[in-house]
Amino acid sequence: MELHNRDVRTDVRELGALVGDVLAAQASTEAYETVETLRNAAIAYRRGDASNRDDLHEAVDGLSTTREEVVARAFTTYFELINLAEERERVRAVRNADDGTALHDSFDATIAEFAENGVDAAELEELLADVLIEPTFTAHPTEARRSTVKSKLQSIANHLEELDERNLTDRERRAVWRDVSAEVTSLWGTRQVRQRAPEPEDEARNVQWYLENTLFDVVGDAYEEFEETISKEYDDVDCPKLFEFRSWAGSDRDGNPFVTPEVTDETLERQREIAVEKYRDRCKRLSAVLSQDGNRYADGDALARSLAADAERFPTVVEEARERYPDEPYRQKLRLMRERLDRVNDVRPGEYPDGDAFLDDLDIIAESLRADGQESVLESFVEPFRRQVDTFGLTLASLDLRDHRENHTEAVAEAVGVEGVDYRGMDESERVDFLTEAILQEDPVIDLDEPGDVSETTERVLQRFESFAEWQEEYGQQAIDTYCISMTEEPSHVLEVLFLSDQVGVVSLPDHCAVDVVPLLETESALNGAERILGTLFENEAYATALETRNEVQEVMLGYSDSNKENGFLAANWDLYENQRRIARFCREEDVTLRLFHGRGGSISRGGGPMNEALLALPNETVTGQVKFTEQGEAIAEKYANPRIAERELEQMLDAQIRARKEANEEPVENVPDRWVEAMEIMAPAARETYRDLLNTDGFVSYFEQATPISVVENLNLGSRPASRSGERSVEDLRAIPWVFSWTQTRLILPGWYAVASGIDAYLDEVGEEEGLATLREMFEEWPFFRTTLDNASLALARTEPEIAAEYADLADDDLRERFFPELVGEYERGRELVLEISGRDQLLRREWLEESLGRRNPYVDPLNLLQANLLGRTHRTDEEERTLRLTVNGIAAGMKNTG
Repeated sequence: MELHNRDVRTDVRELGALVGDVLAAQASTEAYETVETLRNAAIAYRRGDASNRDDLHEAVDGLSTTREEVVARAFTTYFELINLAEERERVRAVRNADDGTALHDSFDATIAEFAENGVDAAELEELLADVLIEPTFTAHPTEARRSTVKSKLQSIANHLEELDERNLTDRERRAVWRDVSAEVTSLWGTRQVRQRAPEPEDEARNVQWYLENTLFDVVGDAYEEFEETISKEYDDVDCPKLFEFRSWAGSDRDGNPFVTPEVTDETLERQREIAVEKYRDRCKRLSAVLSQDGNRYADGDALARSLAADAERFPTVVEEARERYPDEPYRQKLRLMRERLDRVNDVRPGEYPDGDAFLDDLDIIAESLRADGQESVLESFVEPFRRQVDTFGLTLASLDLRDHRENHTEAVAEAVGVEGVDYRGMDESERVDFLTEAILQEDPVIDLDEPGDVSETTERVLQRFESFAEWQEEYGQQAIDTYCISMTEEPSHVLEVLFLSDQVGVVSLPDHCAVDVVPLLETESALNGAERILGTLFENEAYATALETRNEVQEVMLGYSDSNKENGFLAANWDLYENQRRIARFCREEDVTLRLFHGRGGSISRGGGPMNEALLALPNETVTGQVKFTEQGEAIAEKYANPRIAERELEQMLDAQIRARKEANEEPVENVPDRWVEAMEIMAPAARETYRDLLNTDGFVSYFEQATPISVVENLNLGSRPASRSGERSVEDLRAIPWVFSWTQTRLILPGWYAVASGIDAYLDEVGEEEGLATLREMFEEWPFFRTTLDNASLALARTEPEIAAEYADLADDDLRERFFPELVGEYERGRELVLEISGRDQLLRREWLEESLGRRNPYVDPLNLLQANLLGRTHRTDEEERTLRLTVNGIAAGMKNTG
């Protein structure tokens, strides 16, 4: 049976033609012809029909200011629509797989493989019980599109789905396409670039949108699919809770002064309101289904007892429910459940205290239906609802608090200074001793109501911790129970957060600790010092007691972005891999369960790439079953905007994690041959040295400023957080996102491959080329870590276009260009050569669909790059030219499908 009426080529062709029609109608025929001239010139060069880009340069140079804006808008709109076409193709692949065509990385194939290889039901249940996957949404500013634009694109996507999946008459098809045309016309007239930076509340609502409108419904479908898959091979294996969703949006204070306690409170309140409203709606729907006559069906002892308890709690409401639903016990129960939900945000007593209490009532209904032999009703209507409540609770997504360790140190020093304690004058050992005693003593050390004359930073930190206690009391501990410390370097940085939590009652040892304190290790020194930091904490009386109350689970966050920016791609990946192994081994020796929190960005250089491959490439020692990772910016939209793609993402995560957990059980300590480790220990330091030499070379920062659009990126209003930590222009101070974003715009994806070649060459020089290449090929074939690292570098190399990057290099002073650009291109070319030689491939891209995508996009991105470089080269730009320049940034980001 044919599931679809269209294919990606049809979508691309018809949407591209529609952009041309709208351009001609909304601008002019001449504008359309100008865009066509640029497009054809770019295609001619890419196809080899032209020996150079002179015609394209001439066309770009000849544009008027007004026509420049039209060109930028035309290509940006084209890419936005082509992205929808490619998303639709991903949906086709998923649906075809449901209809019998196997997909790569499918849970179905893994379960079949387990059964074939003799994995019994008990082992599978144990594997599933170990797994808990926690995608954590952040507000990091890597989404270039306005929410208004995204909304219009979503509407167009819905129309494309209708055209593709429904059997329409010709008249109906014309009507849908007319609506698509209208939406594209409206999109053309919509401002693409934000005029103001989004506020933290906007970022929180953006994350909440995906939770509310996609994931909430997808979760029930995903579990149903998982259970059906398991039942094909195994009897009586229950699928436990596998996913939780968390968020930083509205609670991440690091570097963002605009995330105030009021913002966090509003975020928590709104998320609870969304969850409650969703459950009220589901209760109403379920009430329409569960209309069974109590005289015909046994209502079960548990249901009868529950209704009796409700009668004592809400006698008036119970009486009303009995009158409205006589002899319909399920409907009576659901009416009482809606009443308790109504009271969650009400001053009246009797509300559900948390999601578990609500789930208990659903379980009573489920138990009664099962006893009545109504399994089909249970599976179709109640079980998906149960999964939603089990996953989202009354919180929708638990929040993590985060701030920079310097702020906690300053707050502690000032607050205890008022009490006569010279915290600043203490060394690390003395600070640990002081904090330990302070946490363990019963009486508070500082007066939070009257902290004295303290700085604004201290006042903000103390206010946040006071609010922390209030949030847990109001919304429940599970709503906000994690505190992440950026740039952790010492044990005292962790104990400072534990101490402040103790002062407000979030912690009260030895019996109560309602917070996971999470060190974020992101610098080379912190990663290498992880065992020292954790060892001191695990031996510390106060921290060990807190850890015991948290079930001996220690969460450690690893920072991929700043590690890469500090050390370069190859060295950062090796540092993270080796230190994960060391941390995991140490935690195992200490009988502490490690939960790694991977702080990954969307781009390759910031830890991005396919999540399932990343999970499978983790060292066996680290795979405890629990795993947490960040999802940010445009990656959230790409993964979770479409329900079918979102469900596929969850399946791939589960598939990778359960396979990785099984392998870890079979081989707890990964067998990595010494010669592989030795190879990495030669390559990584050499790559680090090459990378740092570049960054520390006099004039490099100036070259970066002149040869990339960093000055534009910094002012794009992408997010509420400032682009740099202190406002200084230096690579060290610049945040990783604008650093990567700027290079991505120039098509020189330096953060994803620079110094890889230097590292490999250092190894080949050490052991000889023939022997070295043989070992590297073996590593690529047999070691998931090395293969994934090289594949990711290969992708960054494939997306790099030196000829386009040369246009930006020409903007730099001549001496800077000659010093830096040839070196960058040389490293690129050698990296490309080595990756192909080691992988044994004849091209960088290993996925045919990705090659097709880049081939489809590149001729259209080129004109935008040349226009952007042209605009950047102007000493003085008009307001109109500034708007066009910013629009080219959006367009290139859409064309590359990546900002950074």
